[in-house]
Amino acid sequence: MITTSLDRLAEIVGGTAYDAHGVEVTAPATLDSRHVEPGGLFVAVRGEHVDGHAFAPAALAAGAAAVLAERRVEGPCVVVDDVELALARLARDVRDRLDDCVVVGVTGSQGKTSVKDLLAQVLGAAAPTVATAGNYNNELGVPLTVLRAEVGTRFLVVEMGARAIGNIAELCAIARPDIGVVLNVGSAHLGEFGSVEAIARTKGELVESLPAQGVAVLNADDPAVAAMRSRTTATVRTYGTAPGADVRAEDVRVGEDGEPRFVLRAAGEAVAVHVPLLGAHQASNAAAAATVALAAGMSLDAVAQALSQVTTRSAWRMERSVRADGLVVVNDAYNANPESVAAALQALAAMGHGRRVVAVLGEMLELGGAADAAHAAVGSLAADLGVTQVVAVGAGAHAVHEAAAAAGAASVAVDDLDGALAWLRGYLRADDIVLVKASRASGLERVAAALLAEPDRQGTVADAESRSDEARDDEGNDAR
Repeated sequence: MITTSLDRLAEIVGGTAYDAHGVEVTAPATLDSRHVEPGGLFVAVRGEHVDGHAFAPAALAAGAAAVLAERRVEGPCVVVDDVELALARLARDVRDRLDDCVVVGVTGSQGKTSVKDLLAQVLGAAAPTVATAGNYNNELGVPLTVLRAEVGTRFLVVEMGARAIGNIAELCAIARPDIGVVLNVGSAHLGEFGSVEAIARTKGELVESLPAQGVAVLNADDPAVAAMRSRTTATVRTYGTAPGADVRAEDVRVGEDGEPRFVLRAAGEAVAVHVPLLGAHQASNAAAAATVALAAGMSLDAVAQALSQVTTRSAWRMERSVRADGLVVVNDAYNANPESVAAALQALAAMGHGRRVVAVLGEMLELGGAADAAHAAVGSLAADLGVTQVVAVGAGAHAVHEAAAAAGAASVAVDDLDGALAWLRGYLRADDIVLVKASRASGLERVAAALLAEPDRQGTVADAESRSDEARDDEGNDAR
């Protein structure tokens, strides 16, 4: 965070400072007292179940310079009527001071975090870059991301999510992106938005918010995204596999390692690219990141070199691990929607080549009236792709089991996480490949963690939970 005195901070947010003499905030803001950096700002948010104010003493003891709060706490603090509103005001002030920084906004129904992570690494190869941690992409996460920028930051990558029409526009008012990326319009959160058209309207708020001198990066392979060209005065650059795309991924091939190799073509140049991440869909994600990087001034060769060195940055997203005996576990349990499950299943099938592939699938949430058909489609796809064994976890995923079995696949339905773990332990062999995929609330990452324990170690998912939580870098704070 750009250094700010506590008195000045109070002026920015319209609050009252206490014990502020000589106090400066020099490090990022956080909602979690466990993640305080020395000199940082602890933001005390009152959540549905936890009041962040109770953690203010711990935050100050851990080195926080001050607390942003809605009531006075012991120690340096700024008291405001609404912490969320104050946080947004503070972030807008920092954004105003980022004179030499290019801000990139990223949205879409799926793939936001993956593309954000790619951009963090590709742009980071060229100049100091700050990007959203994990998927902190809402009305609290976006300001926190902006507040991590410093005077020397040259690229700021901001992931933007939405739960309602108008959300993206509100986030853009805080971050004011120079480049906006819209990845796709899918069925994630269909139950909340009510229609795909409403989702498209919301995602398009990003390109509407761009300045005339900005750049809108649009997916040429998604008609709903390509149609957003008319909603912006910014320069439009497209990416994808379509022949007319400005930046194209051509001749995409996925090897036994599950990683895509392709030719990246732009402005008459072409370069071979290997992205060491799982799934053919990563070629499209890489093309999106490349389009942004090229617009920001990087060369095609430099982009290709950076893409060849990327790693999985965010936990539980196509995260491949190998147990000591050779069992491969692909943990993609952070979230799920029909499109992301299809991509994960396709990646799993590509990795088979003589090995048994097992898909452990839980419920996809927030699909509204489309839920049953969407789960059935996933089961049918698993069968069509030749998945060796489907394990459907929980009542919400029963349609996956029924459709997979009806299509001729081996499938079993289990009641819960412990049931899944017990069944898998009796079935799996050391040379199998297992995909674990569901919406976050299903908690399937605990099954993945338990499977990765030593083969002879028995227990329940609860035994693996603490180990799983230790790896979690993008969730959890004192107010949620």
